[in-house]
Amino acid sequence: MIDIKVPTVGESISEVTLLKWIKPDGAYVERDEVIAELESEKATFEVNAEKAGILKTLVSEGDNIAIGAVMAKIDEQAAKPAAAAVTDAPPVHSDTGSKTPSPDPQPHQEAKAAGKGKIEVKVPVVGESISEVTLLKWVKSNGDLVRRDEVIAELESEKATFELNAVETGQLSTSIQEGETIKIGAVIAVIDTDIAVPAEQQPVASKTGTAETKTAAAVPPSAPPAEVKATPVAAAIIADKKIDPKSITASGTAGRIVKGDVLAALANPGKKAFSGQELFTRDIRKQKMSNLRKTISRRLVESKNSTAMLTTFNEVDMSRIMEIRKVYKDKFKEIHGVGLGFMSFFAKACAIALSDWPAVNAQIDGEEIIFHDYADISIAVSTPRGLTVPVMRNVESLSMADIEKKVIELANKARDNKLSMEELQGGTFTITNGGVFGSLMSTPIINLPQAAILGMHKIQDRPMAINGQVVIKPMMYIALSYDHRIIDGRESVSFLVRVKELLENPEMLLIGKDPVRSLLEL
Repeated sequence: MIDIKVPTVGESISEVTLLKWIKPDGAYVERDEVIAELESEKATFEVNAEKAGILKTLVSEGDNIAIGAVMAKIDEQAAKPAAAAVTDAPPVHSDTGSKTPSPDPQPHQEAKAAGKGKIEVKVPVVGESISEVTLLKWVKSNGDLVRRDEVIAELESEKATFELNAVETGQLSTSIQEGETIKIGAVIAVIDTDIAVPAEQQPVASKTGTAETKTAAAVPPSAPPAEVKATPVAAAIIADKKIDPKSITASGTAGRIVKGDVLAALANPGKKAFSGQELFTRDIRKQKMSNLRKTISRRLVESKNSTAMLTTFNEVDMSRIMEIRKVYKDKFKEIHGVGLGFMSFFAKACAIALSDWPAVNAQIDGEEIIFHDYADISIAVSTPRGLTVPVMRNVESLSMADIEKKVIELANKARDNKLSMEELQGGTFTITNGGVFGSLMSTPIINLPQAAILGMHKIQDRPMAINGQVVIKPMMYIALSYDHRIIDGRESVSFLVRVKELLENPEMLLIGKDPVRSLLEL
C-alpha cells in the first residue's frame, strides 16, 4: 500500500479542504492520474496518484485535512481489471443460418445509450475559497434527454456566472430548485445513461439542392427581450400575459424576475416599486444575500475587528493635472489608444510615495512585518454584483499609458465576471475612488492583509486662500486609512503629504525627463 499524503502548498498554510474525489473509493487509477481536488485558503489544486493501483479513500468530501496527513492509499499490487469487450455480431438468417450483412449505420440517426447506469452531476470547483454557488436557471428540465457536454444549467458564484454541462448522455433528473444555494461538490442532478437518446438529425440534401433536416426544429416559446432576466416560468407568464417586463420588480438572484414577481405585478397592476409606490404602504421585501455580498461582508468586519485602523486626511489642488489632461488628452489617446485619466497620476504618485515610506506598503504576518520592494496596487472596482479589487503588478515600473491600459482591462474583466484568481490576489496597497459616485469625504476600510488604503473623492471647486487672495480651485479630499500597529502617525501623514506634493506638481512624476515630451511618450 502506498500512502497519498496532503502536500505542502504554501507558507503558513496548515490545512486544506477536500473539495472533490475525482476517482471514487475502489477505483483503479493510473500513475499520475488526478484523483482529488483540494482547496487551501489561497488556491485550489489537484492531487495525483503516485502509483497505479486500486484507490482506497480515507477522508470524505468537505473534510479539513492537515498538511502531511494521509488522505488515501493505493494498492499497487492489485491487478488492473480487464476492460469489458463489446462485440456486435451481425444478424443470422433464421432459415439458412447464414449471416446477413446489415447495412452501414447512418451517422447521427441511431438511438444511443451510454449504458453506465446513473451518473451524478456535481457542482464543480470554481475558484479559491468559494464554497457554494447559486442555481440561477435550469437550461434543461427534469426528465429531458441530454447529450454529453450539453449545457444543462447556469450557476453563479460570488465572482462569476458559468454554465454546467452534462457529463454523459442520458435522461436528466434534477433535485435542486432555481434560486437555491448549493455547496461545491454537492450533487445537483443525476443522468440515467441507460436511457437511449436519439442522436441529432443531420441536414440532408433536398431535390432542389438546399439543405433540409429530416425532423422539423422545435419552435421555441415566446420569450421576453434579451436584456430581461427571468426564470423560464416567469418568462412564459410574461409572454402569455403580454406584460411589460420593465414594469415588474425583480426579486431573484442577480436581478432575475421570478414567478412571484410576475404574479405580484398581475395582482397589483398600478403599483410601482419603492420610489413610485403607493403612499403609506407597509410592504417589505426580502432578498437573499449573494455569495459575493456575504464574502464582502465577512472581510469588511474582519478588517474592522482585527486592525488598529485610523484615517488621516489631506486635500489636493487638482489644477495642474486637469490642465495637463485638457491639453494632452487627445494626443495621448492618439498615441496610446487610451485616455489619460486620473488613476494613472494617483497610482504613479502612490508607487513613488510607497518607496519613500515602505511601512505603508508592508503587512503583518504573525509576529513579523513583511516589507515589499515593489508596488502591487489593488484598484477597487464596483460592479452590479458587488465590489471587486483586482491588482496591477509592479506599478513602480509601469508607464502612465501602461497603467491606464491595465485599469481599463481590469475594470472590463470585473464587470464581465472574467477576472482570474491571480488577478485578485497579492496586492500590497489599495486605491479606491468614491468620487465617481459623488463622495466628498469618506474613511475607506483596509483591504486585508494590506496595511493601508487610499481614498479618492469628488473634485469640487472651493474657495482657497492663496498668497492673501481668495481663489477658486478644483480641490479633492484624499484619505489614508492605515493599520496603526505597523504604521505610525509620522509615516501615514508624511506618505499622504508626499502624494499631495506629487499630484500638485505632476512634473515631479517625470524627474529627469522633459515633462511635456514625457507625458506623450509614457
